[in-house]
Amino acid sequence: MSGDPVIRVRGLRTQFGTHVVHDDLDLDLRRGEILGVVGGSGTGKSVLLRAIVGLEAAQAGTIEVLGRQIGTLSGAERRALEQRWGVMFQDGALFSSLTVRENVEVPLKAVPGLSDDQRRGLAELKVSMAGLPWKANDNYPSDLSGGMRKRAGLARALALDPEIVFLDEPTAGLDPIGAAAFDELIVTLRDALNLSVFLVTHDLDTLHACCDRIAVLAEQRVLTTGTMADMLDVDHPWVHEYFHGPRARAATAGITTTRNTTTRTTAPDTIGKD
Repeated sequence: MSGDPVIRVRGLRTQFGTHVVHDDLDLDLRRGEILGVVGGSGTGKSVLLRAIVGLEAAQAGTIEVLGRQIGTLSGAERRALEQRWGVMFQDGALFSSLTVRENVEVPLKAVPGLSDDQRRGLAELKVSMAGLPWKANDNYPSDLSGGMRKRAGLARALALDPEIVFLDEPTAGLDPIGAAAFDELIVTLRDALNLSVFLVTHDLDTLHACCDRIAVLAEQRVLTTGTMADMLDVDHPWVHEYFHGPRARAATAGITTTRNTTTRTTAPDTIGKD
C-alpha cells in the first residue's frame, strides 16, 4: 500500500442553515487502503461522504480526489472524474423499476461504443463479482433480501472499474453471517482490484475485519486517525467508550475466536433473508 492520498480533504466546513456539521475538517484516504469512518450519531459521517462525491455543497475548504480539486473542474472534467469512483449507498439505493442487471447497466450507458450485448455482459460480470447468483440478474429489488440488495448496489458501484469505492454502512441491518461475508468480500475486492475504499460504518466487527485505518469524527472534525490498536490509546470520552466498551470487547473476542461464526457486536435493525 503506497502512502500517496487518493482523497485529500483540507479545512472542510459543511452546514445546513445555522447548523454546522463539520468545521476545519482534514482527512486523507491513501491509495489501496480501506479507511473506516466512525462517529456518534449526528457527527456527519454520511454528510462527509456526500460532500466528497459532490452531493452536498461545502461552505469552505478543499476536496481533492485523484489529484483533481473538485471545486475547480469544468462539467466535462467533473463527469470524467466521477467515472473513476463508485458509490454504494445504504440499502443499495437501487431503481425499483429496473432489474439488478439493468441497475448495474445504468452507469455503463455513459461509456461510448458499448453494444447492448457488451453492456449486458459487463453488468452480469459485476453482479457475479459482488457475490450474487446468476439468477439475481433478472430479479427486481423487491425480490431481494437486504443483503442481496446491498450486493447489487456494490455491483453497480463497481460497474465502471473504479479506483475508489465509497461504502455507506455496508453491513447495517445484516445478520451476523451475512455481515461477516460482506466484510470478507470487501477485502477480497480491494486486493483483487487494487481499490481504495472509504467505508462509513458503526460496526466494530467490520472495523476489525476490514479497515487498515480508522478516522473518528467528533467535535465537527476528524478527531483522530490510526489503526485499531491506536484507537485503544486515544484519551477522549467517546473514543474510549466506543473502543473499550462491552461491544468492543465482544468484537475482539469474536475476531480471535469465532469471527466466522455468528458473533457480531452490532445488533441488526432487520434480519436479511439470505
